[in-house]
Amino acid sequence: MLQLETKTFQELTISELYQILQLRSEVFVVEQDCVYQDIDGKDEKALHILGKKEGKIVAYTRCFAPNIYFEEAAIGRVVVKETERKFGYGHQILKASIEEIQQRYQTTTIKLSAQQYLTHFYETHNFKQIGEGYLEDGIPHIAMLKN
Repeated sequence: MLQLETKTFQELTISELYQILQLRSEVFVVEQDCVYQDIDGKDEKALHILGKKEGKIVAYTRCFAPNIYFEEAAIGRVVVKETERKFGYGHQILKASIEEIQQRYQTTTIKLSAQQYLTHFYETHNFKQIGEGYLEDGIPHIAMLKN
């Protein structure tokens, strides 16, 4: 069972921040073999959705109000620990992120930058591809929008 929590940057404990950065590095840098600057200065402006299992963060997203990351509200850094992906935690954390954006920012329009191989995953949550694909840090991505 995944325990979901939503926190601002200031509400995160040092341990939670460490676990978030560790998980993002484990998946986006090591597993995907992609050298990029994960600590981008945007975490302080984000709403952090934590998915914990037995007290450890195994799923995570960060969300933004409109006009911070994109003109629309945004979801980014969607990540689930490799050993936990078979439990559907990606769907749970994304659903929680959508709900938080709708409640906190009073909008149903959400944009994200998806790795192209995950477009079907996002489409199951009513995101639609927009524009042309592009490379971000050497990985094929596409913009997706939910209205």
